[in-house]
Amino acid sequence: MTRTAITTSARHSIVRSTLAVLALAATLLVPAAQAEATTTCAPHTTGVCRAGSAHPAGATAQCKDGTYSYSETFRGTCSHHGGVRYWYK
Repeated sequence: MTRTAITTSARHSIVRSTLAVLALAATLLVPAAQAEATTTCAPHTTGVCRAGSAHPAGATAQCKDGTYSYSETFRGTCSHHGGVRYWYK
């Protein structure tokens, strides 16, 4: 049986190709995961998504002090209650 030696440059080429494929796969998977998250909750920078949890009808958020917000806009929601703890859809 004959053994074929792989040169260092061939190894580097294989490693670069593998990393390129992994990077491409990651860029394709991240938007899919983000799209799933944004279909169930409003995309905001504060608070945690809890779209499927029990909450009063019409509530859009739960504030950090435990009160609920029925705000029609996101700006200023829970501003006098310590900020948003959970967002609901």
